[in-house]
Amino acid sequence: MAPDVSVIIPTYRRPIPLGESIRSALGQEGVDVEVHVIDDSPEGAGQPVVEAINDARIVYERMPSPTGGLPSRVRNSAWPKARGTFIHFLDDDDRMEPTAYRTLIEALGKHPGAGVAFGRIAPFGDNPKVLARQQDYFQNAAERARLSWKFRSRLLMVANMLFKPTVLVCSAALLRKEVVAKVGGFDEELRLVEDVDFYLRAIRECGVVFVDQVVLNYRTGAPSLMHDQRDSTGAIRAYGRIFSKYRERHGAAELMALKLLARTALRWT
Repeated sequence: MAPDVSVIIPTYRRPIPLGESIRSALGQEGVDVEVHVIDDSPEGAGQPVVEAINDARIVYERMPSPTGGLPSRVRNSAWPKARGTFIHFLDDDDRMEPTAYRTLIEALGKHPGAGVAFGRIAPFGDNPKVLARQQDYFQNAAERARLSWKFRSRLLMVANMLFKPTVLVCSAALLRKEVVAKVGGFDEELRLVEDVDFYLRAIRECGVVFVDQVVLNYRTGAPSLMHDQRDSTGAIRAYGRIFSKYRERHGAAELMALKLLARTALRWT
């Protein structure tokens, strides 16, 4: 029997958080899961973690050639093999709430026209200053997601992601597998904010449900591709590509309308 959820976890060089991430997926209540751990480290750092957990629901693979930090390619190598009805892209240092998958699946069941469901994000970490900033950030993100969902507007959610700080991170959402296939997975040309690009395309094409409860525990203060950037050049370049693709697919008029929407409907959030 196929599992309900296929969990895709790219891993690099963080064995302790990886174990916590895997166990949070395997421990989901009322849902059958399979976990694909895709090891992108040159030394195979994830293998001892997987062996120590020793669970038949885990599929472990090593990238034939480590990408040097290209999560889009790592995730794309795994999702076509997934057997689940739903796909979850879980980062290797985050943890899911025990009822997260069941809650998100039920939300999609109530809204069959939507392809993506996501919930609130609770940051945690050892650095009080970083944690406080992230708590403020995700509180604001939840307010904007709540407003967008109140009006059942996928375009308002897309405007959030294009012209405001993103309302979700990669680990916070669950997708129907056919949605991942429809949008072609992640853009492998993007080294940064690839999750923003992926989810805005999925939401624009297939609709979204926002669940107003915490589904994800997001680790702060750990090394990451995004937070380790010395300047904003890479992110600016990445958003330039995102805007260019959106303009080409949906037209300059829609892009300008979304910018206006962000400046008006989202002005005070």
